[in-house]
Amino acid sequence: MNRAADWLERYLLPLANQIAAVRWLVALRDAFVSTLPITVTGSFAVLIKSLINAADKNWNWHVLATLLQPLVGACNFVWRGSVAMFALFFALAWGYQLARTFEVNRLAGAMTSLSSFMMSIANYAYLTKGETRFRIDDAFNIQQLSTTGMFTAILFGGLGVAIYILCVKGRLVIPIYSQMPHAQLAAFESMLPVIISLFVVGGGNYLFQVMTGQYFGEWLLHIIQLPLANLGQGFLMVFVVTGLIQIFWFFGINGNGVMAPVIGSVWATAQNANILAAAKGSAIPYLWTSASFGVFGVDSVGLPLVIGILLFSKRSDHRTLAKVALAPSVFNINEPVLYGLPIILNPVYLVPFIAAPLANVSLAYVVTRLGWINRVQAVVPGIIPPIIGPFLATNYDWRAIVLAVVNLVIAVLIWLPFISAADQIDQESSNRDFFMAQY
Repeated sequence: MNRAADWLERYLLPLANQIAAVRWLVALRDAFVSTLPITVTGSFAVLIKSLINAADKNWNWHVLATLLQPLVGACNFVWRGSVAMFALFFALAWGYQLARTFEVNRLAGAMTSLSSFMMSIANYAYLTKGETRFRIDDAFNIQQLSTTGMFTAILFGGLGVAIYILCVKGRLVIPIYSQMPHAQLAAFESMLPVIISLFVVGGGNYLFQVMTGQYFGEWLLHIIQLPLANLGQGFLMVFVVTGLIQIFWFFGINGNGVMAPVIGSVWATAQNANILAAAKGSAIPYLWTSASFGVFGVDSVGLPLVIGILLFSKRSDHRTLAKVALAPSVFNINEPVLYGLPIILNPVYLVPFIAAPLANVSLAYVVTRLGWINRVQAVVPGIIPPIIGPFLATNYDWRAIVLAVVNLVIAVLIWLPFISAADQIDQESSNRDFFMAQY
C-alpha cells in the first residue's frame, strides 16, 4: 500500500495540482457550483409536483390533490424560471466567474457571456398543430435555453469573455476622466472591449451560418454535446471518474472540485434533461447524471467508516473521534474523519477509501441499468442524509432506500478489515512503546 501511495503521489498528485491551477477550469467549476441553488430549486419544484400527482393517481387522495393544485401551478412557474432556463443562468455564471478569476469587470463579463451565447443559438422554433408543423422565426426553443444549449454556453460564452479579457488587459479601452462616478467609469472602460468581443463572436456565427446553413449552437449539439453525454452513460467512464475523485481526496485535494469541470461538461446535460423529462411526465432519457455520483456513494464516504469504528474498533482514540464525527457524517460532512482520523495520506485506509465508493457506484449503476430503481431525476443538496438522498433524487422510489441501505452495509464490510488492521497497528505500537520504556 505504501508503494501504491508513493506512485500515486509521484505521478497523479502533480497532475491534480496542475489542473487545480488552471484558471479556466477553476472558473468553470465555480460556474457549475454557482448554478446549484437554481438547479436544486427547480428539482424540488418537480418533486413537489410529482408527489401531488402521485397522491391523485396512485394513492386516490383526490380531494387533497385537488386542494393542492394551486401549489402545482406555482411549481410549474418555478420550474420554468429555473431549470428550464439553465443555460441562461450558466452563461451568466460562467462569464462572471471568468471575469472574477482574471480580475476584470465581473458584470461586464457576465453580460458578454450571455450575449455571446444568445447570438450562437437558433432564433426559430417549430410548432406542431394537428398534422401540420409550423416554423416560427424570431423565437427561441426553450430547450436551447436549458439542456441542449449548455455546451454552446460554455464555448461561446467563454470565447466572448476571453476576447473581452484580452482587450481589457491590452488596454483597448476608451480613455476617460478618472474622477467620474465608479459605475460610469466601469461602464465606459468595458464599452470598447465588449463591442470588439461581441462583433467578433457575431461575425463568426454569421460566417458559419452562411457557409453551412446551420447555427453554430445546433452544430455543436449534434457533433459534440450529445455524443459526449452518451459517452458519459458508459460504466467505464463512471467508474474512472469515481476513482479519481477518491484518489484526489486521499492526497488532501478536493476531488469533487478537481473533477467538477469534467462532471459538469459530461453529465450536467443529462441531469437537466432528466429533470425536464420528469417535469413533463416523459420517459427519463439518461441512466447516469451529475447528481448520481453524490447520491450513490461519493458524498457519504465517511459514514460507513464511522459506523464500522463504533461497532468494531477497540481503539479508544478512534472511537472518541467517531462519536464526534457521527452527526456530521450523517449529513455527508466528512472532514472530521478525513482530517481527524486521518484518512488523508494514511496508507492503511487507501484501499477502502477508494474501493467502498467504487463498489457503491458500481452497484447503483447496475441496478439502475436493470431498471430495479428509477433513474436520478432531481438534484438534492449534499447535506441530505445518504438514506433519504437517493429516495428524493429518484422521485420517491422506495427501492432507492433499499439500495442505499445495502450500499451502506457493503461499505462498512469493506472498511472492517482495515479498521481491524488499524487496531493491530495501535497494539503493536503500544507494545513497542512499553518495551522501550522497560529498557
